[in-house]
Amino acid sequence: MKLSQLSHPSILILGLGREGQSTWRFLRAAFPEKILGAADRLPLGELPPEAAALLRNDSRAQLHLGPDYLTCLADYDVIVKTPGIPVTLPEYRRALAAGQRITSQTDLFFSNASGTIIGVTGTKGKSTTASLIHSILSRSGQKAFLVGNIGAPALDLLPQGLPPAVDDLVSKGNRRDSAFDLESQTRGDTVFVYELSSHQLEGLRQSPPIAVLLNVVPEHLDYYESFEQYVAAKENITRYQTAPDWLVYDCDHAIPREIASRSPARRVACSLDRLSVPGCAVVGEWIACSLEEGQREEIMAVRDVPLPGRFNLLNVAAAVAVGKILGVKTTEIAAAVRGFQPLEHRLERVGTFGGITYYNDSIATVPEATMAALDTLGEDVETILLGGTDRHLDFSALAKRLLQSRIQTVILFPPTGERIWRAVCEQDPEAASRFRHFSAASMEEAVAWARKHTAAGKICLHSPASPSFGLFRDYRDRGEQFKRLVSEPRP
Repeated sequence: MKLSQLSHPSILILGLGREGQSTWRFLRAAFPEKILGAADRLPLGELPPEAAALLRNDSRAQLHLGPDYLTCLADYDVIVKTPGIPVTLPEYRRALAAGQRITSQTDLFFSNASGTIIGVTGTKGKSTTASLIHSILSRSGQKAFLVGNIGAPALDLLPQGLPPAVDDLVSKGNRRDSAFDLESQTRGDTVFVYELSSHQLEGLRQSPPIAVLLNVVPEHLDYYESFEQYVAAKENITRYQTAPDWLVYDCDHAIPREIASRSPARRVACSLDRLSVPGCAVVGEWIACSLEEGQREEIMAVRDVPLPGRFNLLNVAAAVAVGKILGVKTTEIAAAVRGFQPLEHRLERVGTFGGITYYNDSIATVPEATMAALDTLGEDVETILLGGTDRHLDFSALAKRLLQSRIQTVILFPPTGERIWRAVCEQDPEAASRFRHFSAASMEEAVAWARKHTAAGKICLHSPASPSFGLFRDYRDRGEQFKRLVSEPRP
């Protein structure tokens, strides 16, 4: 939706989290005199301080806060929905059926950005892949910005074309980085690397010219009515591409392969096992790329990749493919990957304390991520911390993998910890005699159990296979608590 189309309609910003606040700043800068509606389930006093300050200081804000916040939807022509608002809400569906225009920050950015957008999605690996692409492009001298889930909210980097409003926005510290030169961002050579969740792709009617699609496994089943609905949202990253566009995809797994088969874009297959043309893959001890027949090139040795786990090599292959599509020199791609700093909370080696080596993999919110961590760390994992928010995932494969391991101690957070343990017992009725298992109501309790029941020389892995909400604010809070507690001296 173009900014010019928002001059006259009434506008509601639905949800005032990080992205909703960014949208408010963007629209307020673009339309200083316009009345803007703001709706959120939290009352003003419980909103994040930044959001509350935005609203309190705005005399032209129309507020709809608290339990009945959805009753206002019918009063607005355009609703800018933030990612956390489920599409299954009856009020949302009624607004859609009534023909109200529902848009999002992602849609606004795609419609108004003047540079090239590289979209990255998948269930896991998208943050690492997006960051690798950003590092490769920055190393080559391109003006690249990381936006979306992992970077700045996208609209924070989109110039409004209203110099006084933009200057005011920057002077108030609403930009995440004061070094950003907003004037230069209007140039067409700017590249935005956009990490896109399924929620951000939901309802999108346009796709980026370069799309990266990693593997898709069940997640957010508390948000979507079915796994198929989740996959359909992911497919929007390529659904509206055209023949000149590019789709870089994981060809080792069925779902991205099926989505790619329907894409009209030029396709580059990424694999851990075989090199296609066009494609990028692990070939022996090398990451190799071939965008055209007869032009295979070895980019870098696998041993030079600074990321743990074979699964990360596919993320590297996807980033390498994007670099080659954009004409980055091979030496610059290899140097950027070699110098890449692994992201926090992703199979992160915290250190060895009291003889026990601790790994923080708090971002592992699905069973597949935890199983990949176990495959990477091998038989030295003696203790594992599991469990968190219930998104109705299937833990049977994880249970089987745990039974194949040499783990001796299982520490379980509610509520999915109980479901995981039940899945283990269904696989092996004698599991209770094989594993020590404990329920933990806090990270302090979990770490105390881990210290007591992990032998020196072994590994304690925090890889929950579940989201963090409930006991923790988010996966970062969960990971930070784990890292702090394991590194503290024993009482």
